[in-house]
Amino acid sequence: MGNSLKLDSEILKGVKLFKDLSEDELAVVTSMVNTLNVIAGEYIFHEGDPADYLYILKKGRIKLAQVNLEGEQIIIHFGTPGDAIGVVAVLSNIPYPVSALAIDDSIIYYWDTKQMNLLMEKFPQITLNALRILAGRIQAFQNRMLELSTERVERRIANALIRLARQTGVKTPDGVLIDIQLTRQDLAELSGTTLYSVSRIIAKWEKMGLVISRRAQVVITNAHGLVTIAEDLPK
Repeated sequence: MGNSLKLDSEILKGVKLFKDLSEDELAVVTSMVNTLNVIAGEYIFHEGDPADYLYILKKGRIKLAQVNLEGEQIIIHFGTPGDAIGVVAVLSNIPYPVSALAIDDSIIYYWDTKQMNLLMEKFPQITLNALRILAGRIQAFQNRMLELSTERVERRIANALIRLARQTGVKTPDGVLIDIQLTRQDLAELSGTTLYSVSRIIAKWEKMGLVISRRAQVVITNAHGLVTIAEDLPK
């Protein structure tokens, strides 16, 4: 195996979809991998496209979004390195239910549907891992739907920021930086509300010392205070 394949194999070893595969099994997976370079602002696929490929994000970040019945875009997830993209569609044999947009210059591994089906037949552990990923996505989706239908706007925005901090947070002297480009419109789409509401609430939280809002960036300066809002705890 060449240096490039060894490197690919080492990276794939840490991916949930390929968890618990042996070295020999990983070598087979790696031998079938293809690589795609995507520039920031470019779509990998659009909602409704045929699910021809399963993707693993190697480097960069991806925004997964869906258009609701009112024609509004809702951000479903920000993909980070190691995330499997398109698992639901490939497993279910349905079109992609979301659009995937690169928000950084990104490198993506991919396998076509035929290759992935062969790998799943050959190595049942991949199928088991995929089902676990799918179950996690369904649970997360159900939680989001419950949140959007029952929680007040402040709680939804606080929960969205906390989820992003867990996923991409970086400690800085000011607090925890959400290390992705995050506009107020993005935050509105994540929390199912309006740009006006997000702007009003973020401005209020800045005065309270909970967050610092910069151009397309948010720093959480008082995590406990934000969790108090997210969990609706007594102040």
